[in-house]
Amino acid sequence: MMEAQRNVVYGVNGPVVTVRDTKSFFMQEMVLVGKEHLVGEVIRVTSKETLIQVYEETTGVRPGDPVEPAGVPLSVTLGPGLVGDILDGIERPLRAIAAKDGVFIGRGAQVGGLDTQKRWETHVIVSEGEELSGGSVFAEVRETESFLHRSMVPPELSGMVVWTAPDGEYTIEEPIIRLRDMNGEEHPVCLAQKWPIRQPRPFRERLPFTIPLITGQRVIDSVFPIAKGGTAAIPGGFGTGKTMTQHQLAKWCDADLIVYVGCGERGNEMTQVLDEFGELIDPRTGKKLTERTILIANTSNMPVAAREASIYTGITLAEYFRDMGYDVAMMADSTSRWAEALREISGRLEEMPAEEGFPAYLPSRLSAFYERAGSVTTLCGRRGSVTVIGAVSPQGSDFSEPVTQNTKRFTRVFWALDKSLAYARHYPSINWLDSYSEYEPDLAPYFNARIDPHFGEYRRRIVSLLLEESSLMEIVKLIGADVLPDDQRLIIDIARVIRVGFLQQNAYHPEDTYVPLEKQFHMMKTILHLYDASRTLIEKGKPASRVAESGLYEKLIRMKFDIPNTDLSGFDTLDAEIDQTVERLAAQ
Repeated sequence: MMEAQRNVVYGVNGPVVTVRDTKSFFMQEMVLVGKEHLVGEVIRVTSKETLIQVYEETTGVRPGDPVEPAGVPLSVTLGPGLVGDILDGIERPLRAIAAKDGVFIGRGAQVGGLDTQKRWETHVIVSEGEELSGGSVFAEVRETESFLHRSMVPPELSGMVVWTAPDGEYTIEEPIIRLRDMNGEEHPVCLAQKWPIRQPRPFRERLPFTIPLITGQRVIDSVFPIAKGGTAAIPGGFGTGKTMTQHQLAKWCDADLIVYVGCGERGNEMTQVLDEFGELIDPRTGKKLTERTILIANTSNMPVAAREASIYTGITLAEYFRDMGYDVAMMADSTSRWAEALREISGRLEEMPAEEGFPAYLPSRLSAFYERAGSVTTLCGRRGSVTVIGAVSPQGSDFSEPVTQNTKRFTRVFWALDKSLAYARHYPSINWLDSYSEYEPDLAPYFNARIDPHFGEYRRRIVSLLLEESSLMEIVKLIGADVLPDDQRLIIDIARVIRVGFLQQNAYHPEDTYVPLEKQFHMMKTILHLYDASRTLIEKGKPASRVAESGLYEKLIRMKFDIPNTDLSGFDTLDAEIDQTVERLAAQ
C-alpha cells in the first residue's frame, strides 16, 4: 500500500513528469500517468526520482495523480491487421479512435494497435513433431488481396510443435500452435506478438548491397541509385518538394511494403497522402496501393513526445515485415521534426545543449536509427530488406546545420533538393551537382547484367557532361556564350537536353510518372548518340548551330512523352533520324 502511495506525480514540465522517492520503475518502461492513464515511458531513473516522457498532452495532470508501471518496455503489437491501417506515433489506430471519440484523439484513449475481435482466415503450414526456432513461419494469413502475412515464432522462442490448430478463422490472440522447449515447458503461439520499439529485431546475417530499389525516377535510378536495404537522405528547404518526392517514391518503388511515417508534418499533407494512396492503383497488383501500405500519422499538432517515438514505431514495423522475407521501404518525413522533438525534451530535462540547442547525443540517435536499415538473411533463412529514406528540413536550406550534417554521415545516398530548381518547376528538384550515391559501384554489376553492359558507362558520361556544363556556365556568365568554341557550345546544348529531357520528370503524365529502367537506358543512349554524332559534325568544320536548327534537341526532350514505356521501338526510329540529319548537314 505504501509503495502504491509513493508512485504519484511530483512535478509536471510539459511532456516530462517527475515521480519522487520510488525504485519501482526501470529504464524505457511503459507507464500510465494520471487518472486518464496517459501513456508514457521512463527516460531517467535515479535514487531520488524517476523522469517519465508522456506521449499525450499533459494538461490537467497535477501532483499527487497516480502513476502505474506496466512492467514492460514501450512496445508495439505485431500481427495481421497492420497493413492498410493508419496509426499514430505509438501504434494507436486512428480510424478506430475516430469511430470512438470523433475527429480528435481523446486523452488516454486505450485502443489496441490491432483488432482483437476480428477473425482471420488462417492456413497452418507446420505439423506436429517439427522443430521450429525463432523467426520460423508457422501460418499464413491473406491480410489484404495483395499481401500475404506470414506469422512467425517470436525470436526468443524455439521448440518442437506438439499441437496445431486446424485451418480456419482465428483472432490474433487465439493459440495456433504449441511449442515444447528443451525444458519440457509448453508455449502457446498465436498470430500476434509484441516487440519493444527501441530494440532492433534480430536477424541471421547482413548481406551486401547488390539489388537496386527501382523507383521509376530517372534522376534516382540512373544517376543516384539506392540499393534495397540502403539509406538515403532528402534534404531541402521549405517548398523544394521533399514530401512530394517521398510520395512519388512510395507510390512507385518496387518494395513489397511501404511504411510511411509523417513525423511532425502538417495535417493537410497527411490528408493528401491518405487521399492519394486511397485512389492510386498499385501497378504490380492492380489493387489499391493502400493494400500494401502502413501509414503512421504524427502531425505537428500532436504531442511532441509521440513524434520522437513515431520513427521507432515505423522502423519496428518495417523490421517485422522484413523478417517475413519482404522488401520494405520506410519513408520518414521528416527527421528534422523528430530532432526538434529531441531538442525540446532535452531542454525540459535541463541537459547540456550542443550545436544549435540539439542534444549532444543527436548523432548517436541518428546512427542507431539508420543502422536498423539493411538487407539481411532472416532468422528463418529468407532474404529481406528495410530501405530507409529520411527527409531533412534544414531552415533556410542551410545544409550545414546539425541534422543535415549528421544525417549525411550515416546515409550513403544524398539527394539534395534545390530551391531554384523547385521554383523553376523542375521536379524532382534533385541538384545533380550536390547529390551523390555511394551505392553505384555496388549496383553496377546488376545494371550491366540486367539492362546493358554499357549502362554504367553511359551514366558516367551523362554526369560528366553535366559537370562540364556547370564549369562552362561560369565562363558564360562572365563573357557570354558567343565566344565559346563549337565543341563547348555543344556541351551546353546537350546538357540542356539532359536536364530538361532526362532529369526533369512529370508526375502527372502517364508515360513519365514512372519510367522502367530499359527506357531510361535507351534515353541516355539516344542523347549520347546525338552528342557523338554532333561532335563528328563539328570536327568536319560544321557549326554547332546547325544541329540546334535541325529540331533534334526538341525531339529528344519530348521523347519521354512521345515514346511509350511499353514500346521502345521509337528509339530506333529516333536514332536513325539523328544519323540521317547529321549526314545531311555534313553534306551541305
